[in-house]
Amino acid sequence: MKYNIPGRRQWLTISALAALAVPLMAPETTAQTAAKNPTSAVAVMYHRFGEDAHPSTNIKLEQFDAHLAELSSGKYTVLPLPEITAALRSGTPLPDRAVAITIDDAYRSVYTEAWPRLRKAGLPFTLFVATEPVEQRLPGFMTWDQIRELRDAGVTIGAHTHSHAHLAKGSLAAAKAEIDTSNAILKRELGAVPPLFAYPFGESSAEVTALVRAAGHSTAFGQHSGVMESGQSPYYLPRFALNETYGGMDRLTLVLNALPVPVTGIVPTDPLIKPSANPPAFGFTVDKSVRGLSQLACYHSQTGKATIERLGAQRIEVRFNGEFRKGRSRINCTMPGPGGRWRWLGMQYYVKP
Repeated sequence: MKYNIPGRRQWLTISALAALAVPLMAPETTAQTAAKNPTSAVAVMYHRFGEDAHPSTNIKLEQFDAHLAELSSGKYTVLPLPEITAALRSGTPLPDRAVAITIDDAYRSVYTEAWPRLRKAGLPFTLFVATEPVEQRLPGFMTWDQIRELRDAGVTIGAHTHSHAHLAKGSLAAAKAEIDTSNAILKRELGAVPPLFAYPFGESSAEVTALVRAAGHSTAFGQHSGVMESGQSPYYLPRFALNETYGGMDRLTLVLNALPVPVTGIVPTDPLIKPSANPPAFGFTVDKSVRGLSQLACYHSQTGKATIERLGAQRIEVRFNGEFRKGRSRINCTMPGPGGRWRWLGMQYYVKP
């Protein structure tokens, strides 16, 4: 994967980026950074383990072993996701470099490959379960007995709809049926509706989010890169996806050390983009504690580097080079942070086909 450094015309690999990742402004101390960002954490997301036939959703076992060694190195504090989300809601400070491990879909390799390794390392994680393939006993998926075994051992189980549907693409009635069916099965098999929910493909809309909230979920997660922080909407929190292509150690350490870009007033608030507002007028206000805002750069996954306009000292408006194509797309805004770390803000939007 390559990133563009603000103020430079060449594209750089992650290794080169890491070598250049030094503050371009007066450095902040770790204590100052913690005081400004008291409640933030990184969530990483996996799907399959050692299933090389599915590279876009798979992590190679040697990659995963290296990830676990890094996470167990003492540099990070890996916490149960419910503990992190509770701190985000209350504003309770979290340790610097707090991390949550999440896994989507309940593939069998979670049970046969990931679970033994995570258990041995003593690392907590959350499994988001799509119920239909488990109900149908499809090859390659876990069974309810295996999911209960993980739950009884302390693994957090979250909801992930019934058929892993594109919730923002279909009707609201279809989305409600997906959520309600999943929750009924989870309650039957596990005894309760999980508080945590993950949108399949990371796709949502304001109306879908309202359904998730009405169904009794307290927190929901997308698949856009970024750092979780108190003050963000608890119904569309970011996670860094890791797979064979984007699972190298350079990228892993980059995201595990990421800091938030603390913002308010993000627009548009609805992840579903209407044809009359495409491309969207994307913008946000950065907290005044953040220095070096001139180093901020934003990129859209379809249209490339975007134009940034500053309104006053802290308001950022982002302009794109054309309409968003149909389907999902992501925006990443990054800037150098203290101590060679990077600040990272991401959003995901969806245009109906």
